[in-house]
Amino acid sequence: MAETEPDFPQTPMFRAFHADRYARQQTIKEIQAKTGRKLIVYEANLGAPGSSIIEPDIQPFYDLLSRVEKGEDLDLLIQSGGGDIDAAEKMVYMCRSVAKRFRVIVPEYAKSAATLIALASDQVLMGLASELGPIDAQLIGPGPGGAGYQTSAQTFIDEFEKILKEVKDTGKLSPAYLPVLDGVTLGFIGMCRNIAARSKKFAAKWLKKHMLRKQPKKAVSIANNLSNVKKWLSHGVVIDADEASKLGIVVQKLPKEDALWQKIWYLHCCYGTLFKSRPIVKIFESESVSLPFEAAAA
Repeated sequence: MAETEPDFPQTPMFRAFHADRYARQQTIKEIQAKTGRKLIVYEANLGAPGSSIIEPDIQPFYDLLSRVEKGEDLDLLIQSGGGDIDAAEKMVYMCRSVAKRFRVIVPEYAKSAATLIALASDQVLMGLASELGPIDAQLIGPGPGGAGYQTSAQTFIDEFEKILKEVKDTGKLSPAYLPVLDGVTLGFIGMCRNIAARSKKFAAKWLKKHMLRKQPKKAVSIANNLSNVKKWLSHGVVIDADEASKLGIVVQKLPKEDALWQKIWYLHCCYGTLFKSRPIVKIFESESVSLPFEAAAA
């Protein structure tokens, strides 16, 4: 016999301490009433270290889905700069395993691996301030003088191949390249090729399965386009709702005057205010779940 969940009503003082949370969850309920869909929220504090999508996100994300009935339509409101592609795909599998139709709402910022999550949906809901981004996998490490750097894995491969061609054409290696190549191994080059291919394969796979299941060639074209570092030049370039639509992504763009969008934007602003008042790195929230995670103590 299945156990029933005990009912522990909150005391007045408890509710007072958590008033902001209950206000946000009330807004989530109001959005659900307008859409007829379940809404879950993954909001990251983009300015905080540790805000990237990571494997430990899976447990709280599971909690968000624990009260979503199989076969329900599902909305995921996401604010994220990206992160671990494998963790992002795990979230997609989880959403897809319970949802009949899956939509991603981008109030402001869903970049890199978060863009990949959006591409795995049936539709992306965007507004005036919404942006997606390129999906070229990134390398992060120490650069010249020990300073940190971030660059595209594909860019590294392209530059490495330029050096190889120069050596082939001239028969010698310029000493200027020695500091650049110091420590580079065949294994590292192979890793760069693999992670560059991984994000492209992710995008094509999920676009062909859902959003563009009747247009597989377009799915591959979008995956190639968003991975093209020579086109976008910057990993942080803005791909707004209109640009995303031109690429072939299924986008619904709501005007800022739209009543649904105003509630979505208000909810997003509530999280922004929360991040300014408390050292929270990210929060997972629904009408019944609220899991804020603060930065670890130094």
